[in-house]
Amino acid sequence: MSVEPNLQDPGAAEALPATLEEFLAGIDRRAFRFAEIALRSREDALDAVQDAMMKMLGYRDRTPAEWTPLFWSILRNRITDMQRRGLFRLRWMLPGSSNDDGDPIDWADDGPDPSRRNDSREAWARISTVLGRLPARQREAFTLRVLEELDVADTARAMGCSEGSVKTHLSRAREAMQKQLEEFR
Repeated sequence: MSVEPNLQDPGAAEALPATLEEFLAGIDRRAFRFAEIALRSREDALDAVQDAMMKMLGYRDRTPAEWTPLFWSILRNRITDMQRRGLFRLRWMLPGSSNDDGDPIDWADDGPDPSRRNDSREAWARISTVLGRLPARQREAFTLRVLEELDVADTARAMGCSEGSVKTHLSRAREAMQKQLEEFR
């Protein structure tokens, strides 16, 4: 999805998607990363994102401004449900891990430069590890505020807590991540 800036309103950061399908197409990769970090399984993450997107179709009548916090709230609840039901697997952490097809799990994004691919793989693996060590609420606050760039109010709605709690969780997450990533610089 390409989001064009509103040229008539210089203060507008981004235009809202015109349809729910455009919104879902634009958020799918970020949602997958969010779910993958929380569930630590590609298959479970795909299931969670697909379920959240299917549920969003029932909210087609809501305004586009409501879609972002609503989607993240639905996805977060779906992840929690999957964890509670015992679908939480740690296979990816084992040496020589592979997916269901027997292929090794590859965390790198596709890119033209092998050096950049390797750097991206190392950086993402390190960040993923550090994010995985954070308590769930801190991880959610960091992901939604920093990676998804939601404002405090939308993050609070998605997480089902107060804005003050979001700020506290985010502050603690940043502090913990800074300590753990210091040697990675």
